[in-house]
Amino acid sequence: MSAEAGSKTDTRDDATLKRAVFEAALPHLAEDGFGEKSLNAAAATANVDAATLQRLFPNAGQDLADAFSAWADERMDATLAGATLSEMKIRERIKAAVRARLAALRPHKEAARRAAAFLSLPQNAALTAKLLYRTVDNMWRAAGDTSTDFNFYTKRAILAGVYSSTLLRWFTDASEDEKDTNEFLDARIENVMQFEKFKAQVNDQLSKFPSLTELLSHLSGRPPSA
Repeated sequence: MSAEAGSKTDTRDDATLKRAVFEAALPHLAEDGFGEKSLNAAAATANVDAATLQRLFPNAGQDLADAFSAWADERMDATLAGATLSEMKIRERIKAAVRARLAALRPHKEAARRAAAFLSLPQNAALTAKLLYRTVDNMWRAAGDTSTDFNFYTKRAILAGVYSSTLLRWFTDASEDEKDTNEFLDARIENVMQFEKFKAQVNDQLSKFPSLTELLSHLSGRPPSA
């Protein structure tokens, strides 16, 4: 290598470098998993030196799994941005979001399976919760959710369960056009909708009962205070 060639400075910013490493790692993930082997191979392909790689991926496999999840979220978001979700019922919007996420992973299904196995390790529990929340939050926002009360969190917790269980079903689905996964998703959404309907009925019935203040006032013989 000439002195001139060796003196060249990499002008790519960190975001560009990190994306370059991730994209170079993507073909290795199915076989080599989320660890040093995939990262080192990717760094060589992307012309990133060891010191820069350490700066970009200080937590190695965890950062690589984070990048993989963010990449899938981006692809899901792009698909949903081009869909006419506003014309759908809420359950159809959620189904569309889950299916868009699976479609993003489909070309790299074995890598997604390796990612799920990696994230299931006890030491990765906090990262798993973070990535799952980020994904379902994107799904709800794409579906038009504007809640700011306690429902904001319950919606995301419920969808986290629906998406996670559907993802696990998808990993083992060998049916034509993923029919089994689609039916599984339909059933999970229907379960949620039935629960929400039941909860609404209970809340409606509870609203017809006197409040605690009214009950105490009645027992004491005094009218409730304004």
